[in-house]
Amino acid sequence: MLDAIVWFFKNIGLAFYNFFYAISHPGLWLDWSNSEAIMRVVYYGGSVEFFFVVFTAILIVTAAGLWWNGFMWGCVRVLEGFANVVGRFFAWAGLIMVLQQVIIVFVQRIFARPDISIGFGIPLEMDISWWAEELKLYNAMVVALCCTYTFVQGGHVRVDLIYSAVSHRTKRVIDMLGSLLFMLPMAVLIWMYGWYFLWRHLITPKPSASDTLDRLLMKARAVRWNVETIGFSPNGFNGYFLFKILLVAFAAMIFIHAIAFFYRSYLEWKEGPESENKYLDKDTLGEGEEAYEGTH
Repeated sequence: MLDAIVWFFKNIGLAFYNFFYAISHPGLWLDWSNSEAIMRVVYYGGSVEFFFVVFTAILIVTAAGLWWNGFMWGCVRVLEGFANVVGRFFAWAGLIMVLQQVIIVFVQRIFARPDISIGFGIPLEMDISWWAEELKLYNAMVVALCCTYTFVQGGHVRVDLIYSAVSHRTKRVIDMLGSLLFMLPMAVLIWMYGWYFLWRHLITPKPSASDTLDRLLMKARAVRWNVETIGFSPNGFNGYFLFKILLVAFAAMIFIHAIAFFYRSYLEWKEGPESENKYLDKDTLGEGEEAYEGTH
């Protein structure tokens, strides 16, 4: 037990050194013309060192927010604003998906064409099956990048057993526990699996989560880009590595919003019912449409 406590605080102390060393030596991990820099990114992206750098940064921001609630409200507004901006932008992928499906049906069934060409000069010309399979990418964008936006807007389905019947402060305690015990651990697990899953489809020799930094630096001698471009059909969509990138982005956004949700829940718990939904930027259908909002 004592060893675990010492290890924990030792890593918090080392987080400051690791952070300032990384930003003062950017060439060690940003110069991707050097294969060792790529392997350092692969290692540190899923490492204990990176986790404690993020964890320590959260501790510092949280401590500052506990001392000055206005600062914590500012963090909530920035983080929720980020989720809203990203979600509102990528929500348009749903419309693009529908329009592209309509074009595919018209081109294939009415004009009997085997391919679609888009662009001027040197157009992007692909088989119908490529465009049809690419529709899954738009769907993945909506799921991965609009998830936290939907959470901010209160659009996720909830199974309510006791939540609605308890007091305001009890609700906020449940929300705080939910963000700490469910959202954050889930986001970390998805990140850990998704990070190495991504890189195993980008480079060879394939990295492993159990590889040490020294072992990855040894592999760097033979590393080369091997981006996954194999589709499920001969002429099908061949950018499936993009789904792995979206998985990592999804985990990062869930982690960030779990922090924002914890901060909001704490502040609403502290300030009382009058602070509920304070600074919350929710979408609206416009004046006179209030009866239709929240009916999803």
